[in-house]
Amino acid sequence: MKKILFLMAACFSVVLASAQQKPAYVLYNAQGKKVSYTKMIAQLSKQDVVLIGEFHNNPISHWMELGITTDCAKTRKLVLGAEMFEQDNQAALDEYLAGKLSAKGLDSAARLWKNYTTDYAPLVDFAKENKLSFTATNIPRKYASLVSKGGFEALDSLSTLQKSWFAPLPISFNADLPGYKNILTMMAGHGTINMVKAQASKDATMAHFILKTRKPDHLFIHYNGSYHSDNYEGIGWYLKQAQATLKVATVTTVSQKDLGKLLKENKNKADYIICVAEDMTTTY
Repeated sequence: MKKILFLMAACFSVVLASAQQKPAYVLYNAQGKKVSYTKMIAQLSKQDVVLIGEFHNNPISHWMELGITTDCAKTRKLVLGAEMFEQDNQAALDEYLAGKLSAKGLDSAARLWKNYTTDYAPLVDFAKENKLSFTATNIPRKYASLVSKGGFEALDSLSTLQKSWFAPLPISFNADLPGYKNILTMMAGHGTINMVKAQASKDATMAHFILKTRKPDHLFIHYNGSYHSDNYEGIGWYLKQAQATLKVATVTTVSQKDLGKLLKENKNKADYIICVAEDMTTTY
């Protein structure tokens, strides 16, 4: 009897502990199978480029970005890059990495995002501490705005220097990519094809500078909003158009109420999917 009571108590303890668990995230592969963090890192470390798609205001996204970066650095030489830095701010970013510009000076010179201090500074400082290159991959927002209003043709009259800050003209564009078509759908009749082209100008530019600044035998880790790389489109599409044999892996973030099973609509968004609780607090 004592043995039975002991087993019952042990089982109850396991059930109670399980019920009390409140996981912040669960990792899945593209097919919706749960996967360990260690296995994901092992696979990401074998790539040429890793695109990490984040929710800009999600703390788990940012925590995982830093974790993936630090753990991949244990076995690979790295180059880092991010959507959050526009290419015309590369000089200021380089000066900061070299210790020639203070954090305050970088803030003044580089049009940093409002959540830079909490969410991106740890990545930049990791690069600084480990003497890694960090590429400002994005098109300056004022030029993306020009595209949004006047199409790619609006960029033709810019100077040679200004044109060096985005993907070479003419920028290829496939309006039939599902992600681009969905932008118009989400805008419910209020969007224009030029707005979609503005998104493409960002994707093309980020891909261009990833390819331009990646180094032989290095892993390039890039941080971007999830929409820029979900479903193997966006940046990934432009990378493959330029170099079909490039080994590219993607990570994305999704949110669900129930983390126990990946929803059908979230499968195949990326090679690895960080499924976070939908009631997760945000950084802004």
